Amino acid sequence: MITDDIADFAGRLPSFGALMGLDLGTETIGVAVTDGMRSVATPLETIRRKKFGIDADRLLAIAGDRAITGIILGLPLNMDGSEGPRCQSTRAFAQNLSGRTDLPIGFWDERLSTVAAERALLEADTSRKRRSEVIDHVAASYILQGALDRLSHMERSQ
Repeated sequence: MITDDIADFAGRLPSFGALMGLDLGTETIGVAVTDGMRSVATPLETIRRKKFGIDADRLLAIAGDRAITGIILGLPLNMDGSEGPRCQSTRAFAQNLSGRTDLPIGFWDERLSTVAAERALLEADTSRKRRSEVIDHVAASYILQGALDRLSHMERSQ
C-alpha cells in the first residue's frame, strides 16, 4: 500500500517496529533505518543501483533482517513544491516495490536533505572521499528522521 499522506501511512503501521528510509538516486539508493521504538534514524548503507529486481531484493532482505514495518521514500519535489521527472521515477519505483511487499510505503519531502547531510559531514570534518561514500545513506537518515519527527508529533497531538 502506497500513500502520500503521512497520517494515512501512520494508520497502516503497527504500534512498534522499525522503519526504513530511502534516498533514491539514479545511481545509488541511500538506506537508513530506525530502532523498534522509532525514536532515531540511523544511516545504514548505500546500494549501487543495478536492475530493479536486484535492488528490490536487497532492500527487502534488509527489511526482513531488521523486522521493518514500513518504508519511507524521499520524494524529490522541486523547490516550488511541484513534481518533476524525478518524482515520477520515485513513484514508479514505489509502485514496483509495492508489488513485491505488503509493507506500507509512504513519501516524505526530501528537499534539501542532501544539502543538510553534506553540511553535517563538512562540520564533522569528513574527507571528500568519505563524504562521497556516505552522503546517500546520511541523506536517507535525514529524510527518515523528518518523517519520524512528524509521526511522533502526531502521536503527541492525539
